[in-house]
Amino acid sequence: MSASKNLKKILLILALTMLALLIDLPKELNVNFDLGPVKIDQKVKRLDLGINLGRFSFRRSLDLVLGLDLAGGSHLVFEADSSGLDQEKRKLALDGLKSVVERRVNLFGVSEPNVLVSSFEGKDRLIIELPGVKNTKEAIDIIGKTAKLVFSTISGEGENINFIPTNLSGSDLADARVSYESTTGRPVVSIKFTNEGAEKFAKITEENVGKPLSILLDSELISSPIVQEKITGGAAQISGDFTLDEARNFAIQLTAGALPVSIKVVEERTVGPTLGEESVKKSIEAGLLGLGMVLIFMMVVYGRLGVVASIGLVIFGILSLALYKLIPVVITLPGIAGFLLSVGMAVDANILIFERFKEEKGRRNTADALEESFGRAWDSIRDANIATLITAFILANPFDWSFLHTSGPVRGFAITLALGIAIGLFTGIFVSRNLLRLFIKR
Repeated sequence: MSASKNLKKILLILALTMLALLIDLPKELNVNFDLGPVKIDQKVKRLDLGINLGRFSFRRSLDLVLGLDLAGGSHLVFEADSSGLDQEKRKLALDGLKSVVERRVNLFGVSEPNVLVSSFEGKDRLIIELPGVKNTKEAIDIIGKTAKLVFSTISGEGENINFIPTNLSGSDLADARVSYESTTGRPVVSIKFTNEGAEKFAKITEENVGKPLSILLDSELISSPIVQEKITGGAAQISGDFTLDEARNFAIQLTAGALPVSIKVVEERTVGPTLGEESVKKSIEAGLLGLGMVLIFMMVVYGRLGVVASIGLVIFGILSLALYKLIPVVITLPGIAGFLLSVGMAVDANILIFERFKEEKGRRNTADALEESFGRAWDSIRDANIATLITAFILANPFDWSFLHTSGPVRGFAITLALGIAIGLFTGIFVSRNLLRLFIKR
């Protein structure tokens, strides 16, 4: 390969590493040093990621997301009222319940929630763990509401008002989100109906021009606007005396859908970090110690090759942390174990290449021996990593197959392991290879 092409690749590696380092920075960094006349005592704040390109908008907090075992959170247990349902309908209702609750929790902004259904002695319960959520009341309000939306006409006057449900309901909604009134700036919930729902809405508004159309959520009156004209297009706004949080939670409940069965809270508690700050600190120290020993081993056994591999492993760690923040990946103790295991896999790739290089070096010049080593070792590296990726896929169980495990911590381990293998292949084959081309000449 020409020197100019290799230099371009080195510059690309350097740019990626610097970008990842910026992402890896903590929220606040104290810069404090004294060099005679030069004194610096500043607090540097890292900005979060924000991209706006026309209608496309992307926001991401660059803080590490910790799991329940590291950060604590909320532990909630709900009991479902499945009485009167036969075995088949009961199973369908519980599956639907879990699906709706998971959507609500995800829209609530909780990363790596653990939602489990438990049936024991005729009681069906939903066990929910929410890392980082300390306000159990707010979580219960969002998760536990039935969220049955009904559009009703009104008959009667005064105390004799009756709400007459129309055939338009929450099941006809395609989307619901928070927006703001153009005149008052108050938060409202903008809703969009499906095609069928839009036709129903147009017909209802046409028949009730000049009359109120009431909107009820869980039989509670939200608003009762007067229909001014026939509304076509399938879009509308629900206004009321909402705070921003109330409007957001309302939109979450509407978007996620109604619960198929009613549920009630039977247990709620705030969970402290199970490991504690000291245990986490020791785990990190043990990981850094193990990584340091690996780096020393590589440099002692393989000399200059080991130094280059060590640089590759440092870049591997920098890129991994950046990806954990960008995705984001919830960091749990099993997740940390998955990362450390992937470090070992990355080292294995280097060892295979370097041992092959020792054999090839005696037959040809250094540059050709390097290229041949990477080419011949690739088959073994690829097969070993594919086998591990298959294992990680089974542990992650992304399709929620019932015959496989669905534990959150196990999934966390699988995700960090799979990411580590992918990044390890990149650093081992692309980063280390180009660094070796640059520094190892003979």
